[in-house]
Amino acid sequence: MTQFVDDYFNAYFEWNPSAATSVGFHQYDGNIEDYSAAAVAKRIETLKLLQGQISGLPSRRTPDEEIDIEILDGQIRAELVDLETLETWRHNPMNYVSVPGGAIDNLMKRNFAPAAERLRSVIARLKGIPKIIAAMKQNIDNPPREFTDLAFRIAHGSVGFFRTSVANWAKDAAGDDTALLNEFATANVAAANSLQDAADWLQKTLLPKSQGTYAIGREKFSKKLQYEEMVDEPPERILAIGEENLEKDYQAFIETALKIDPSKDPHEVMKLLSDEHPTEASLIPDAKKTVEGIIHFIRDQKIISIPSEVRPSITETPPYARSGTFASMDTPGPYETKATEAYYYVTPPEKEWDAGHKDEHLRAYNPPVMNIITIHEAYPGHYIQFLNAKQFPTKTRKLISCGTNAEGWAHYSEQMMIEEGFGNGDPKIRLAQLQEALLRDARYVVGIKLHTAGWTVADGAKYFREKAFQEPANAYEEARRGAYNPTYLYYTLGKLQIYKLREDYRRAKGSTFTLQAFHDEFVRQGSIPIKLIRRILLPGDNRATL
Repeated sequence: MTQFVDDYFNAYFEWNPSAATSVGFHQYDGNIEDYSAAAVAKRIETLKLLQGQISGLPSRRTPDEEIDIEILDGQIRAELVDLETLETWRHNPMNYVSVPGGAIDNLMKRNFAPAAERLRSVIARLKGIPKIIAAMKQNIDNPPREFTDLAFRIAHGSVGFFRTSVANWAKDAAGDDTALLNEFATANVAAANSLQDAADWLQKTLLPKSQGTYAIGREKFSKKLQYEEMVDEPPERILAIGEENLEKDYQAFIETALKIDPSKDPHEVMKLLSDEHPTEASLIPDAKKTVEGIIHFIRDQKIISIPSEVRPSITETPPYARSGTFASMDTPGPYETKATEAYYYVTPPEKEWDAGHKDEHLRAYNPPVMNIITIHEAYPGHYIQFLNAKQFPTKTRKLISCGTNAEGWAHYSEQMMIEEGFGNGDPKIRLAQLQEALLRDARYVVGIKLHTAGWTVADGAKYFREKAFQEPANAYEEARRGAYNPTYLYYTLGKLQIYKLREDYRRAKGSTFTLQAFHDEFVRQGSIPIKLIRRILLPGDNRATL
């Protein structure tokens, strides 16, 4: 069993070496992804070989081994759907242009080895970037326009990252080694030029020919949910649950808005809240101000154990990672022993946006919403999950995560914190939490509708404006994300699963139940499908997760 797990991850990290760097396996640092058609074919063959080995594994397994096998079987099936059935490597250029920035940044930003040693790995990866761009040009055929638009944004932003940020870092890393710096400069110029070439090709050649459809259809949508999240309910029931939850949150939003200003409609009230928002210059400092008060509340109210006093670094989202994301958490991997910095990213406006677009973007970071974002990304959301990662029980559970758990937990944390008294009943904080809930509720509905009901991105953007009170620019970004991220319903879906699990766990524990004990037990298991968390926390319980 151990050998199978090792074989799976060894093959995975050979295919995805930048992911190996991010989790702390540095033997792959000199490699970069190969997305040629031949490499994709080899990966499909490897996955099928691994899949065939599962049936031959010993039938006598420990509970942890049984869980690991179920997780890995789902991962293999999900990846085969992606590579073989959906063929995203033929239809989505975004991955080709986002990998280079992440592959290099992972080596730069964490001090796990001497800078000169990491620079040598950077050079090795830089030399592989033109091949990635060549593979994109060869493989991509008739993508949806939305994918090409976003790929252009990523490639365009990455050029400056390589020419400026990477070049400046390399000068310091090389020190007095002129030969090393010269080798870097040659490789970096070639990499930056290839990304510039990619941006030009995407904009001028591919975009006019981008007429493909993003909708994957009901059957493939169901398979993705089943294999990635272990959710096997039919899409119609899942949609009904999501629409009912959205309506509940929508009515609560209206009621809360009336408490703030009964003379205005709810959208105007939210806009009133967002009138107070950061400038481009104050965005990061304002985000930093939210952390300590939230930590203090968590400790006072015994919400969850905080295993470390180390804070995440709060900084701007790197250009290569700005594909419709407003904030994110980037943590070191569970096997990283030296470079343990964690980054809480907040996405600034793009420099070339006009004043109106910048204003709409910055309004999303008004003070009440910024508190909710910090709850989601840091405390007790993603950063607390990371702080528990080293004690997850198995290698598989350290290295695999699913959206309904990882994002479900962070989104659950937002609502749970308000219910436990964060904000002292301030309706503005409650309204901010409800807006974030409606945003995720709308993702839930829009994702299903885009991929199974013929909705356009324009239909989705309208839904985000009307049901989630989003600014027009942000509504469009959110809807477009659903085109390439079909199952971004996992925020709300996971939250609902956690609430049901918590209630069932409360009944099982009776008078011994405490919220902190439940939260501690939940996050200690790893970000695995909630169906499996139920099995661990409620042995013998086979009830539905929704």
